[in-house]
Amino acid sequence: MTKKILLLGSGELGKEFVIAAQRLGQYVIACDSYAGAPAMQVADECEVFDMLDGDSLMEVVNRHKPDIIVPEIEAIRTERLYDCEKEGIQVVPSARAVNFTMNRKAIRDLAAQELGLRTARYFYAKSLEELREAAAKIGFPCVVKPLMSSSGKGQSIVKSADELEHAWEYGCNGSRGDIKELIIEEFIRFDSEITLLTVTQREGRTLFCAPIGHVQKGGDYRESFQPAPISSEHLKEAEEMADKVTRALGGAGLWGVEFFLSHDKGVYFSELSPRPHDTGMVTLAGTQNLNEFELHCRAVLGLPIPAITQERMGASAVILSPIASKEKPRYEGEADALSEPCTDLRIFGKPYTKLNRRMGVALCYAPLGSNLTDLREKCKATAAKVKVF
Repeated sequence: MTKKILLLGSGELGKEFVIAAQRLGQYVIACDSYAGAPAMQVADECEVFDMLDGDSLMEVVNRHKPDIIVPEIEAIRTERLYDCEKEGIQVVPSARAVNFTMNRKAIRDLAAQELGLRTARYFYAKSLEELREAAAKIGFPCVVKPLMSSSGKGQSIVKSADELEHAWEYGCNGSRGDIKELIIEEFIRFDSEITLLTVTQREGRTLFCAPIGHVQKGGDYRESFQPAPISSEHLKEAEEMADKVTRALGGAGLWGVEFFLSHDKGVYFSELSPRPHDTGMVTLAGTQNLNEFELHCRAVLGLPIPAITQERMGASAVILSPIASKEKPRYEGEADALSEPCTDLRIFGKPYTKLNRRMGVALCYAPLGSNLTDLREKCKATAAKVKVF
């Protein structure tokens, strides 16, 4: 039963996946572009290399000969994973899924053009001039994003033509990998956003977690809560979309499928991640019988998941660094934060700080049926008590 797992990307999400995998007796090699990344601190082995270098990637694969490759970030030479799959290595959830979802162009065209899902109107731009032409068609405000990025990097809301040049430069600078092409989208006036964690299995039906509401700032997650209020009609629509797009991509694992909700126009497909989602860290508050990392691990290993049950309400709020420093960060205020009942913390263990880098998360929980607003406010207050310096 023990498998050798090569984890590509060793951030805070990868760290929780390693913990879940080792609790099931697995052997994990954690990889990233820098030493001391969070998942490396709990893995059996680690490797430091540039995962956008295809030759370096394959050298590590050939040396360790893993049974399973689990990508955790976007900046990977993903096309080389097709070769790994042909050699009999399981790529999670599949090489096709990883290649499509690591690039907004591929996944958006699949969702909108091939599967007919409702999305925002969009165009692509390989130059500032093409960006201006696309903005003229879509109108203002509009949203500009790199084709490959994470945590909101390079994303901006453009309110006038005067802001397009800055949006172009910001988008290109925030792009991960070597793709210098942007997507420009219609600005959807939505009422709320949700993440629908979706689990596909080798055997067994597709399962859905209770919807997770989230708040973003600059495209980056700041807080999340579960279950999010949503009508049964909109939830059914979101589940149907999530099922359709994950089936088209294939493979087994947990997916973070993001949607915009509009009371007037319904559900819009936004984005898709073929791995645990940052907003899903709220499940670490015990909101479900299995958190998102345990679900991902079971699906990856082909272990049965009889059901996902909602156990209680939960909220998460991020702890950000106010400084940039290569020194090992220090923290204060943990005791004060944990003095309230039904609270918890996760400090990620990142070896250095960047301005507004996510360094930890506060978690709060309450019985089902409790006041959601009060729970969210309590969680944000808990996070604010922890200082990074």
